[in-house]
Amino acid sequence: MSLIRFSNRMPRLFDHFFDNDLIDWSNRNFSETNTTLPAVNVKEKEDGFEIEMSAPGLKKEDFNVELTNSVLTISCAKKEEDETKDEDGRYTRREFSYQSFSRSFNLPDTVDYEKIDAKYEDGILTLSIPKMEEVKPSPKRIEIS
Repeated sequence: MSLIRFSNRMPRLFDHFFDNDLIDWSNRNFSETNTTLPAVNVKEKEDGFEIEMSAPGLKKEDFNVELTNSVLTISCAKKEEDETKDEDGRYTRREFSYQSFSRSFNLPDTVDYEKIDAKYEDGILTLSIPKMEEVKPSPKRIEIS
């Protein structure tokens, strides 16, 4: 009989679960059509955060990005229809699809909400979320009387 070395991995799974400022684990994240939510990468840099969302096949007009209080919500609704009719106007083929999703992120108080920027290129929606510049107090000389 050999012993298996005990590895306490469970606590490490949750070490960083609650310390991320951009947690999006909430009931605000959903896909109305039971499709998979788009994959998201969140990067923290010295000067801000960057969110990349993989959403190929969409147009920038399909997205709605809103900021309410400190909650950033990215949503999308897209409807497509393709139909072929015979001479009598009956369908010989009709294909339609509807895709929608919504993802929300709690932003920290350290970001500059007024300077959030978004672009959509090559199937990737990228949001740049800059941090506010720290206000460093300037030293004040106090005269001694």
